[in-house]
Amino acid sequence: MEIRRAVIGDIEGIDRLLSEVLEVHHQGRPDLFKTGARKYTDEQLKTLLCDSERPIFVAVDDANVVLGYAFCAFQRHPNDNILTDITTLYIDDLCVDSTVRGMHVGGSLYHYVLDFAKQSGCYNVTLNVWSCNPGAVAFYEHMGLVPQKIGMEHIL
Repeated sequence: MEIRRAVIGDIEGIDRLLSEVLEVHHQGRPDLFKTGARKYTDEQLKTLLCDSERPIFVAVDDANVVLGYAFCAFQRHPNDNILTDITTLYIDDLCVDSTVRGMHVGGSLYHYVLDFAKQSGCYNVTLNVWSCNPGAVAFYEHMGLVPQKIGMEHIL
């Protein structure tokens, strides 16, 4: 397995995994997430792949098949009235193909992102996880993440 920056040739594999994530979210919260939709068009993905502030990493096998991805974004708050001027690498989305879960693809991808964040001078790595996805919550806890803040809702 190799982990590297995503390239245009990875879009088909990324699309496949984005669909898996969407279905997990739709099953957990059909009131919020559509089924069969796309988070990004291929044109949007091409733009993201060129954005150095929003790096995307993929884990691929020997045949260059995408096994997992991590969509990331640098976050900064320079000259903010209340927040310190740190650089955060936010993981917007991390997915591993359901057929290879349990084979350490997710952990390897996560540790790659941590190393990238350290090399980039980041103070921390953050992410959000939906509570309707207990498998993801358990994975992130296993990786050593702890709650930073809790989002709450009251459905009317």
